Amino acid sequence: MKVICVIPARYASTRLPGKPLVDIAGKPMIQHVYEQALKAKLPSAVWVATDDRRVFDAVSAFGGQAVMTSADHCTGTDRLAEVARRCAADIIVNIQGDEPLIAPEVIDQVVQPFLQEPELVMTTLKSRLPEEDFTNPAVVKVVTDQRGYALYFSRSLIPYPRYAGEDFAIYKHIGLYAYRKEFLLRYASLPQTPLEKAESLEQLRVLENGYRILVLGTNYQCIGVDTPEDLARVRTMLTQKPSRMAGL
Repeated sequence: MKVICVIPARYASTRLPGKPLVDIAGKPMIQHVYEQALKAKLPSAVWVATDDRRVFDAVSAFGGQAVMTSADHCTGTDRLAEVARRCAADIIVNIQGDEPLIAPEVIDQVVQPFLQEPELVMTTLKSRLPEEDFTNPAVVKVVTDQRGYALYFSRSLIPYPRYAGEDFAIYKHIGLYAYRKEFLLRYASLPQTPLEKAESLEQLRVLENGYRILVLGTNYQCIGVDTPEDLARVRTMLTQKPSRMAGL
């Protein structure tokens, strides 16, 4: 089974222009993401998918593999699917280009179930959500059935704690995905769905079309770089404690 990691990377960013190329501890951010992905054991290759020649050139300069994609894609999934059509692979892992501290172990974690379950089409991750983020719409929540398959993703609090003191956990969704290639191409060809549009969450298109997503639990805490404040935080972490990753 051939596994390929793809890192969609757009140069444009409203809150942090040129985000893939911002310097973090002497390297562009995309290089940190790429090098962490290379440490995963199950993938055989890592590619950066970009529509900007500056990102392509930066990846080539540090010895990475990059591919130019259409500038017309509306989503990272569309960009991912374009790369999938070009490559010989069984499993495609979608890694966010703004997570320079991505742990290699979680990349292997989302791939591992495909080795045992031939009917599986898509996996992702969840982690326990701290109470201060319960009502934060920027943090996506997920609920699953008893086998670990997603029931729903939402920016709202789910499930709602109707009874005070009830012992249950709230989980946040971590946006790392693995897909069986043929399913990724089918998924990317589907039109947007009502719930997807309402919540602005692409993964709801999968559920609304009757497919299943296996959601794996982890203690990994993702640290994305969306704002200048996030960037300062990650720069401090990598400068003071190089290569220190959040534990699984």
